[in-house]
Amino acid sequence: MKILLHGINCTPELVGIGKYTGEMAAWLSAQGHDVHVVTAPPYYPEWKVRNGYSTYVYRHENINGVEVWRCPLWIPTEPTGLKRILHLASFALSSLPVMFRQLFWHPDVVMVIEPPLFCAPAALLIGKLSRAKTLLHIQDFEVDAAFNLGLLKAPVARWCVGGLEKILLKFFDQASTISPNMMAKLEEKGLDAEKILFFPNWVDAQSIYPLEKTSPMRTELGIDDDAIVVLYSGNMGEKQGLEIIIDAARQLAAYSRLVFVMCGDGAACQRLKNQADGLTNMIWLPLQPLEKLNALLNLADIHLLPQRADVADLVMPSKLTGMLASGRAILATARAGTQIARVLEETGIVVSPGDSSRFAEALQSLADNSELRKKLGQRARQYALDHLDREVVLSNFEQNLKILCGQ
Repeated sequence: MKILLHGINCTPELVGIGKYTGEMAAWLSAQGHDVHVVTAPPYYPEWKVRNGYSTYVYRHENINGVEVWRCPLWIPTEPTGLKRILHLASFALSSLPVMFRQLFWHPDVVMVIEPPLFCAPAALLIGKLSRAKTLLHIQDFEVDAAFNLGLLKAPVARWCVGGLEKILLKFFDQASTISPNMMAKLEEKGLDAEKILFFPNWVDAQSIYPLEKTSPMRTELGIDDDAIVVLYSGNMGEKQGLEIIIDAARQLAAYSRLVFVMCGDGAACQRLKNQADGLTNMIWLPLQPLEKLNALLNLADIHLLPQRADVADLVMPSKLTGMLASGRAILATARAGTQIARVLEETGIVVSPGDSSRFAEALQSLADNSELRKKLGQRARQYALDHLDREVVLSNFEQNLKILCGQ
């Protein structure tokens, strides 16, 4: 098959949507498919273009057998609501000529990754003109999340954008998303159930696995062997609700065995560091290279997965897959009935979003109970093997693409 992917994030971004788009493209190429990607220069989660790339010029490269076109975009230094819209729109506009160029290639399927929804019209048009099948893959319900987080506020704008979203959805041959609750959300938006595909994020369970020995990163960071390491790793944005970790670290400052490690970058990173000023039980790390990811995840005795209540089931944190595969206990914040709560029913501990006291209590309880941590970690690893293995997830998706294209 000739598969055209259109989305703002891709390899070599190490976290979030770009990680999965890049891995999917490389995997499909390895199966013998011809894969083209129209994307932006890597900038996430730092909100700054990586060295060797530019925000102003078009660029073509081949990565793992995949033809990749990089298109210019505007990156705000402080990504507020309006600036985020302009940021996404700048890529949608700059990528138009590259998308039209793909008409001469005659793709079999055009797949757009949301966010940004701004790219959907171009993907639909190219699909129509090339007689290709079209697929919208939703990683985040960005429209709902933007309004629920207060990044966008005008009720009229919500009505207009929400209406446009529903119209665009109906024109795609198929829409996929990453959790059952998000699939239900698509039905609420008026999409027929038979057009909705479950396509979860995955994990390479052979690369991410429980280490038999202590992670070498403990020695690197000077952390005592008997310390209980509490780890958050990933994007530090507004929708994560990471303030609850800072509050817990302050409440548990007298618990000398607890060491909080915050690893990552993002729009809220500096604000969080300012909020944590004076805490001596917290270590801050930048994003780690891919070759250190398993050592990083095994650094944790307890993984933390906070999430704001107002984005429940609008997003499904991509970092959860690695947490589960590493075989460590997980403490999350989520409302009952959300997909995060369902996944962690037997593989972790879940408390209500925003309840910092309960969060700190649950964290101390886990820290004091090594047997419970071990049991939860074993269940988490098994869940990853049973439901999230990369080969199984991507093989199922490949088969779906063949059926969609009549092959």
